[in-house]
Amino acid sequence: MMREWPYLWYSFLLVLGLFFVGKRGESEWRNIGFGYSLQQKRRKNEGDRSMNWNVKKTVKFLFAVTIAFSVVLTPVTSSDLYAQGTSVTTDWTREAASQIRLDGSNTAPKIDKDKLEEITSEFIIWDTWPLQDKNGHPAVVNGYKIIFALSVPKGTIPGKRHDSAEIRYFYSNDGKSWRPGGLVFEDGKALGSRQWAGSFVIDKNGRVHMFYTATGRKGEERLSYGQKLATVTADILTNKSVAFANWSNHKVILEADGTYYQTEEQAGYGEFSYAFRDPSYFLDPKTGEEYLLFSANSSGTLEERACRPEHAGTAEFMRTMPSEAKFYNGSIGIAKAVNDDLTEFEALPPLLEANCVNEELERPNVVVKGNQYYLFTKTHSNKFAEGIDAPEGLYGFVSESFTTEYKPLNGTGLVIANPDDNPYQSYSWMVMSNGTVISYVDYVDVDGKDIQEIGEQSTEYQIEHFGGMLAPSIKLSITGDRTSLLGEKKQGVFK
Repeated sequence: MMREWPYLWYSFLLVLGLFFVGKRGESEWRNIGFGYSLQQKRRKNEGDRSMNWNVKKTVKFLFAVTIAFSVVLTPVTSSDLYAQGTSVTTDWTREAASQIRLDGSNTAPKIDKDKLEEITSEFIIWDTWPLQDKNGHPAVVNGYKIIFALSVPKGTIPGKRHDSAEIRYFYSNDGKSWRPGGLVFEDGKALGSRQWAGSFVIDKNGRVHMFYTATGRKGEERLSYGQKLATVTADILTNKSVAFANWSNHKVILEADGTYYQTEEQAGYGEFSYAFRDPSYFLDPKTGEEYLLFSANSSGTLEERACRPEHAGTAEFMRTMPSEAKFYNGSIGIAKAVNDDLTEFEALPPLLEANCVNEELERPNVVVKGNQYYLFTKTHSNKFAEGIDAPEGLYGFVSESFTTEYKPLNGTGLVIANPDDNPYQSYSWMVMSNGTVISYVDYVDVDGKDIQEIGEQSTEYQIEHFGGMLAPSIKLSITGDRTSLLGEKKQGVFK
């Protein structure tokens, strides 16, 4: 939905109304329904004194005033909005999401876990991202490529892995075979009781800016799920291995404000989930502005929310809107850097909201191709509202600029789906600048069980069927507002 003040449109309607008055004459005003006629109004204000209004002159005068008002006010208001960095928020509608269908252009090849190799024998890994330069390309530092992943020791129940997640790194000379480097934050100074996904970029001076999710509170005895966006910087040391040194202080750079993005307190009891995480760095090549994208929820409490026509898409989808659809309020947020050190950010309105459609849009990132901006996110099948049958998958949207309205790719938003016979085989897809898509192996060969049923199985079953490793990469074709899968690559290929 484009949240703009359409002053020119209002002015046009006013002028049109005045023109109508001039053509029809004052006697017609009594039929418009203003409550009382002009003649009655005159009598009320001035008694029976005779008046002789020149309607045509009055209309011309008001017409001129209206045009002047429009010319003066519209540019001032627009420049003020853009000076504040206000963005347009797009609604992913129930109409678009309800048309999702799997076919050969969007369904990933089935994964055979037994044929895959692990990059570590001690840990399971999931959400993965490469060190990138500011333009979004995988960075090469003295011949090394570096990737980062959430991790827990092997033997951890997969469904509990987020409760103790830590970020590890791996490095490679060829970008295919990876060696473990260890914990990124091994000094214990990272914020939160554990750290969730983010993005790491290297600047022209060789300094690495690490943006991550600080989850919970350091030293807490009882696990909590509050989420904040945090940052720290470090240098990279390379010789026969890769290490990080000369650390800055860790700092929280953004918290949910309750205005654009739901706070943990607003989520409260009864909400299905809560998100304020997954910071993803983006440099807009057209403007030079630097941003963070992140996973969030639309602001407000459950009692304050309602499904509206812009969430439905059409009158028919509004008419058939389930009552519980208002529980779903996933959004993709953005914040603009306000200093060169990338330690201060200003929250802006969301790029995209999925109100009454989906409750969780994870790990967003943007890829620019030609003059088009491609916004990608991923979500689980059980995060869609009632009445929408959509798969575990990668979803995308396209726009002509970063902060203007986006359209769902392929008409629905679906870009990559897991196959019907292996619906949870991979997750957390991330699209690289060259169209390569990385992900990790999730649950495979679960014999038709849904994710809740998988969680009810024995620990042994869950560990056996959970991959916890890099999935084969996928090559994606992106042309205009259409995408299609070109084929599968080997594990750990980021180019």
